[in-house]
Amino acid sequence: MYYSIYCDDSENSLEKRQSARPEHVVRLQDLQSQGRLLLAGPNPMIDSEDPGPAGFSGSIIIAEFDSLEDAEIWAKDDPFVHAGVYEKVTVKPFKKTMPA
Repeated sequence: MYYSIYCDDSENSLEKRQSARPEHVVRLQDLQSQGRLLLAGPNPMIDSEDPGPAGFSGSIIIAEFDSLEDAEIWAKDDPFVHAGVYEKVTVKPFKKTMPA
């Protein structure tokens, strides 16, 4: 089943985000290579593809896991969590209906 992982950034976390990003991306690429990643990306703080120093307000990841518990364990071990980028992480089951 898919799970949505919604992450809220801590205030002033852009530098931490940039520092931890390579490790974060490796984990996402691993999910992608396994065919388990539906989508992933950050939420810009402003209405722009490149928010520059305004940074990001959080991220969304939708990926397939065997259970909610597995998704939560995976999310808690994210380099952005360890670096203090994410202030809050919410994991919920996700049912993909469109596009078919």
